[in-house]
Amino acid sequence: QLRGRRCGQTPAGRFGLVLGVFEKEEEEDEGTLHLTEAAAGFDKSLSGKLSELLKLSGPALKNGKSRVFYGLHKDFPCVALVGLGKNNAGVCRTENWDTSKENIRQAVSAGCRLLQDLEVSHVEVDSCGDAQSAAEGAVLGLFHYDQLKSKKKTKVTTQLHGSADVVGWEKGIVYAEGQNLARLLMEAPANHITPTAFAKTIEEKLAPHADRAWIEEQQMGAFLSVSKGSEEPPVFLELHYNGSPDSKQPPLLLVGKGITFDSGGISLKPSASMDAMRADMGGAATVCASIVTAASLKLPVNIVGLAPLCENMPSGKATKPGDVVKAKNGKTIQVDNTDAEGRLILADALCYGHVFNPRAIVNVATLTGAMDVALGSAAAGVFTNSDWLWEQLHRASVVTGDRVWRMPLFQHYTKQVTDSQLADLNNIGKYSRSGGACTAAAFLREFVKAPHWAHLDIAGVMSNKDEVPYLRKGMSGRPTRTLVEPLDKLI
Repeated sequence: QLRGRRCGQTPAGRFGLVLGVFEKEEEEDEGTLHLTEAAAGFDKSLSGKLSELLKLSGPALKNGKSRVFYGLHKDFPCVALVGLGKNNAGVCRTENWDTSKENIRQAVSAGCRLLQDLEVSHVEVDSCGDAQSAAEGAVLGLFHYDQLKSKKKTKVTTQLHGSADVVGWEKGIVYAEGQNLARLLMEAPANHITPTAFAKTIEEKLAPHADRAWIEEQQMGAFLSVSKGSEEPPVFLELHYNGSPDSKQPPLLLVGKGITFDSGGISLKPSASMDAMRADMGGAATVCASIVTAASLKLPVNIVGLAPLCENMPSGKATKPGDVVKAKNGKTIQVDNTDAEGRLILADALCYGHVFNPRAIVNVATLTGAMDVALGSAAAGVFTNSDWLWEQLHRASVVTGDRVWRMPLFQHYTKQVTDSQLADLNNIGKYSRSGGACTAAAFLREFVKAPHWAHLDIAGVMSNKDEVPYLRKGMSGRPTRTLVEPLDKLI
């Protein structure tokens, strides 16, 4: 269910149609209808029967609500009308997103899911004035991880209806498929998505990968210290996408944390909700999915993606609290908490990434519970040394609706990680647990020399309960689309 429907294909099975309707303005009379262009055309072909039934069937449709009508048209036995909210709602500065686009994603998702529940296998979708957002809503909304279940949901293909904006629709399909790839990797059980299996999944798309001997050769002691407790070998996944016509263009460097299961190591986590730690490779999943998406879109930019992949497990071979390890850049690290492992594997990856002389570096990680406490699921936290890079990410998040929020990088936090009893650095704050997300960012900054660097802590947005209406409950794949959106502008 990763792929959406392409226009021009011949579907088979039951047919359905999703059409949009806007809310009336406050000064207008009850019963006033504002159908989208496609819905109005469909209604006209039925001599007004659709609008008549919509008025008779109950109150006006609110934003994100839907209603199904049967037997209206021989080609579409099931027609879902979805509420789009106010027409031309535009950008909301308070929410930091484009409300019109979010309304379309939410509404189309609701309509497609409703028809899927009716076992409709092919759905044509109204662009609702923004074909890209409609495609994103359809493909994101229909994704459901049921690969390991005997009884599966109806597989639905989608197609654009009543619009010439095929380019926007196709772009939306690719964006959503990218996020769904990240969701698939994050949702799968840890014994199915081991470091090796993760790398092979991405390799099928576009990538080579390296093994333990290469990692040792690169002197990535911090990365290897995390993998020591597991029977699964570590994998360092390196992706190259060369889309720029200028072969000498400095690449963008994307780095993702790839802990395919995080038990906490010797500093063992509580058992409650530990199963969710199968998605602790969400940074690697979103980074790899973003590069796959960029390749699908043929973006004119060069990208290098790095994903250190391993498990963090307790055993007699595991790193112990108080051990000192050496990172690739020669700095020594006192590991006071083995459950603060993500920053260790990212440290070596960031050091290695500088050999590519990148234009900018963005690393992504489900790094700290403190970020979840600070922002919850509303936004990913961004720590950056670059106002320019922040502006690009922020603008992208307004478009995608997948928000980011800038967090502080104060010297206060640097002191917390540089005052170590035994080594150059501590992997946790020395004096206090307060500001844990900021302390983790300060640690990573010790391994970055580039003037344009951003660290995205996505711990709070890792999963979705019901916060994002067009995503089902489960791993979210956020913020894949926000990573893709600015790629061709970061050159």
